[in-house]
Amino acid sequence: MTRSRIAGMGHFVPDRVVTNGELSQHMETSDEWIHQRSGIRERRWVDGNVGASELAEPAARSALAEAERTPADVDLILFATLSPDLNFPGSGCLLGARLGIPGIAAMDIRTQCTGFLYSLATADAMVRSGMAKCVLVIGSEVHSSGLDISTRGRDVSVLFGDGAGAAVVVASDDTSMLLDHELHADGRYAEILMVEVPASRLQPRLTKEMMDEGRHYPKMDGKAVFKHAVEKLPALVHSILGRNGYTLDDVAVLVPHQANMRINELVARNLGFPPERVVHNIQKYGNTTAASIPIALHEAVLEGRIRKGDLVLLAGLGAGLTWGASLVRW
Repeated sequence: MTRSRIAGMGHFVPDRVVTNGELSQHMETSDEWIHQRSGIRERRWVDGNVGASELAEPAARSALAEAERTPADVDLILFATLSPDLNFPGSGCLLGARLGIPGIAAMDIRTQCTGFLYSLATADAMVRSGMAKCVLVIGSEVHSSGLDISTRGRDVSVLFGDGAGAAVVVASDDTSMLLDHELHADGRYAEILMVEVPASRLQPRLTKEMMDEGRHYPKMDGKAVFKHAVEKLPALVHSILGRNGYTLDDVAVLVPHQANMRINELVARNLGFPPERVVHNIQKYGNTTAASIPIALHEAVLEGRIRKGDLVLLAGLGAGLTWGASLVRW
């Protein structure tokens, strides 16, 4: 049976560093307040008019170079984002144009914080089925242009940053491979983390009154999201490891979605997993949603924390609700 592997990765973040102190100039907050609740010290935001596909391009080119591939080798783009350049068409199509590969299939995947995991599972299935040979998997977000930078929006706006991560998935020719994926969704909790408008279920989709009320900004029930994460993620980890015959002792590194450092620390503690084997970079970048796992994974590889042959576990939960995990033999 054909298996697939990650042949190369890349990531890119904007140059502009936005500290907690800078945010305190626009809203009632402080470095201590933000860091205590989230673990975040700073995040990266774009300058000017930059869309998700533009942010993704350097990450994609880096991943292709690391994989010793060129854009001409790509036969499918999977683009995970909740902040597309346009309502439509999808950012995957725009990235294909940027890479100079017209005619290549492209699909946007809208599962928010688990977007990279859903995309990785899809890429794995496409390669294993023979429908694709070289899949470019992207997670890219530009949050900064859609945040309420005021005290009203403080609870959400201090959390998010911009960034992009990419992976190239091809057929495996050695022991490195994507082993398994487990994906879930439960729309009953959609409203605890969402952007309400513009919305096709409303006529008109967007009004001045809606904007004055801030309904076009993201809103979150932080306590509810925290509760779901610390309940669902440990069960998910045990499930995917158990059905593949592994235990937590076999896992070299856990790379969780970077939503909140307190969530990730508590999940690791509840699992009994050593904290030094958990990857954190939220302190530098904030929550970059679909980009957070590939950025953190690539940084861990570059830092030498992940080596060939290691068993790596990726896991996350976010809006939808969606949650999922991928098990990788590096």
